[in-house]
Amino acid sequence: MSVNKFVEHILVLPEDDANRQIINGFILNSNVNETAIQVLPIANGWKKVVDKFKNDHVSEMGKFPKRMIVLVIDFDDYKEPDGLSYENRLIYIKSQVPEELQERVFILGSRTAPEKLKNDMKKSFEDIGEALAKDCVENMNETWEHHLLRHNENELKRVRLAVKPFLFN
Repeated sequence: MSVNKFVEHILVLPEDDANRQIINGFILNSNVNETAIQVLPIANGWKKVVDKFKNDHVSEMGKFPKRMIVLVIDFDDYKEPDGLSYENRLIYIKSQVPEELQERVFILGSRTAPEKLKNDMKKSFEDIGEALAKDCVENMNETWEHHLLRHNENELKRVRLAVKPFLFN
């Protein structure tokens, strides 16, 4: 479904299919205004998320000031062959966001690959997404406090403040 570009809305750019399924579960929550959120095609890697954001969305966000975007990536257990820790990866991605868009771009994701989160929680990806939405609607952090998600705390606070007025019924 496509959103109305002229009213507040949020795009979600997932790294992979597991993240896409979590997002779809989030949208399935009955309290989510599904007309205000759009899931974009998967990028196939966190670096490709950054590239797609820069190449395809930065200029569009300039045209549509009510647009926000969430980049959903795996933090790969805080380490990767390229040497970027979680904090460094987050800093790197934020450095790729133009200053004028910083308040409208959010970066969230599992500390590891989402498959580990799925196994730990013993839930489907969609059920995880729906539980994350429930937490947002009810101002709770039960699911967000899972050890593979709690590192999102600062971004979660920002995104909740930004989207709550239009994303949740």
